Amino acid sequence: MQPSAIREILKFTSDPTVISFAAGNPAPEAFPVEEVQRITNEILTSAPIDALQYSITEGYTPLRNWIKEDLAKKNMFDKNEDEVVITSGAQQAIEVVTKEICNEGDVIICEAPTFIGSLNAFRSYNAKLVGVEMEDDGINIEKLEDALKKYQRTAFIYLIPNFQNPTGKTMSLEKRKQVLALAEKYNVYILEDNPYGDLRYIGEDVPTIKSLDKTGKVLYAGSFSKVLAPGLRVGYLCAPQNVISKAVVCMQVSTVHTSILPQMICHKFVTENDFEAHLEMLREIYRKKADLMLTNLKMYMPKSIKFTEPEGGLFIWGTLPDGDMSYFCKKAVKNKVAVVPGNAFLTNENDPCLSFRLNYSTPTDEQIVEGVKILAEVAKTMYK
Repeated sequence: MQPSAIREILKFTSDPTVISFAAGNPAPEAFPVEEVQRITNEILTSAPIDALQYSITEGYTPLRNWIKEDLAKKNMFDKNEDEVVITSGAQQAIEVVTKEICNEGDVIICEAPTFIGSLNAFRSYNAKLVGVEMEDDGINIEKLEDALKKYQRTAFIYLIPNFQNPTGKTMSLEKRKQVLALAEKYNVYILEDNPYGDLRYIGEDVPTIKSLDKTGKVLYAGSFSKVLAPGLRVGYLCAPQNVISKAVVCMQVSTVHTSILPQMICHKFVTENDFEAHLEMLREIYRKKADLMLTNLKMYMPKSIKFTEPEGGLFIWGTLPDGDMSYFCKKAVKNKVAVVPGNAFLTNENDPCLSFRLNYSTPTDEQIVEGVKILAEVAKTMYK
């Protein structure tokens, strides 16, 4: 097991003079602090023992029922086949699935690049990681099938179809259908990680792979981290009942259950507030921040450096025309702007990479403008 490269880079951001485009945190103005305070006080007044006592591993029943109803509205929950367990964020859902399904030496196929937290979870179980390159509309289908043919001990395919971390790309509906068809053909699971799906601020929603699944191949990880508060550590896994029953056993020997007070807070928040209005507020915050960063990148950065233009989520992916990406990132942080080197998101960090990740949700508007200008000055010493 290796330390997270992002966490290592974040050490530089302890310097208050460093502008961080390296994190992936929700915007400070997105937190409903007063409402969470009200709800917490009410819970601790009316039901303190329920909130502070041990509970069942499956999770707080009212919240699980709300999640099932919400997923059912989106054609993502079959009451005859599926079940839900509440996890400590989507990260635990990913880790539990790996623990349950992946034997040592089994293959996990991932998008290249992909979320470093998942890669580290996979590595902790000695899985063999196989990265499949991405195109503008998602994973390369031909190369995905090549990998499935080559690696017959594939445990599952890990995907972030919406506003992918780190690239910001969204998988097309056609590719979602093709990926699902391959999972059925080669009899492997898909682990669909969707922490950003509710944060679409441009265009129309694309159906989840889970909503297309009729054979129980898709395991779905969701989270309240990006839409309510990551510190609550409330996520969930929705999957066929046989998968969930074993996931519950796996959790019983680690966390026992996800903290109940945060689950109760989540439940009261989504049932006592206009949750859709809250999501619209978040989308507007991130639409403005993304537009501000992209506008300034286009204005100041060398034209030879290319950037993705996400339709939602929290990230932009930059790609240099040539040269040394690691040197560029190190030079940037020396000039007080932190970005994440792209090789941190690869299944093999030694593979060649010219890309880096930018986050626009965490910095203030002023920091976005100033940080991009500094980054541009660094870039102009290397590129035209």
